[in-house]
Amino acid sequence: MVLFNLSSDNPGPFILVGIPGLEHAHVWIGIPFCIIYIVAIVGNCILLYLILVERSLHEPMFFFLSMLAMTDLTLSTAGVPKTLSIFWLGAREITFPGCLTQMFFLHYSFVLDSAILMAMAFDRYVAICSPLRYNTILTPKTIIKIVVGISFRSFCIILPVVFLLTRLPFCRTRIIPHTYCEHIGVARLACVDISINIWYGFCVPIMTVISDVILIAVSYTLILCAVFRLPSQEARQKALGTCGSHVCVILMFYTPAVFSVLAHRFGHSVSHTFHIMFANLYIVIPPALNPIIYGAKTKQIREKVTILFSTKRK
Repeated sequence: MVLFNLSSDNPGPFILVGIPGLEHAHVWIGIPFCIIYIVAIVGNCILLYLILVERSLHEPMFFFLSMLAMTDLTLSTAGVPKTLSIFWLGAREITFPGCLTQMFFLHYSFVLDSAILMAMAFDRYVAICSPLRYNTILTPKTIIKIVVGISFRSFCIILPVVFLLTRLPFCRTRIIPHTYCEHIGVARLACVDISINIWYGFCVPIMTVISDVILIAVSYTLILCAVFRLPSQEARQKALGTCGSHVCVILMFYTPAVFSVLAHRFGHSVSHTFHIMFANLYIVIPPALNPIIYGAKTKQIREKVTILFSTKRK
């Protein structure tokens, strides 16, 4: 993993506490985290394998799904292994470049996940509202442009966060009451004003995600309008069925994010321990459930998984 090393001061290592107040239970808490992480790794790898080898899955929707799987693997792998090393090995130290690298990939994966869900909503819009033009609109060249565009946008949004942290002098404690490095948590350890960090760290990513949510909502509003104009109930159910898995993933991704933001802003009575536990679950549960949801609700993937495992038994 590439390490950021941009600070002229090059502060010493930081100490990640883990989950404050539950240090005595770290060993036991690590067990379910490890199991869910393994499920995420196995599930997303199977999904990527099927999309790679099965020609029938070489469609725009499944290409975006493979990108979502890779981003989910990045999100969980950026945080969970270090968390488990804290829980089981007591390896709480993390270097400043290592902290910046972990923070970058966590935040980048989150913003990119949101952008991918927006691209998938556009894919469903074209598939349902303009089915005859689907292959002419979403050509391989167009898909590559979308992928490069959302990846570059996410990179440009998160990279300034790294530079905003490297300008800060850390003359106070270097103890981070968390299991991983996140922007504001690290910035609060600085001994200077961090207003720029707070405003950029809150406004820019949040506004980006909100714009994604608005575009997703517009796409599904147009989809519903098109669906309700279909002549038969069977046709309406079939059209909505193609969106079921995507809607589940959208709700699972954005609902906890909204709850977390509101809890940080207004939930002053919510314990810090709950915030940390919730943040850890957020980077491991969606990556574990996404391939399960798509495997259960997408007919093509469900059939290929069944064939894959039945062949292995024989």
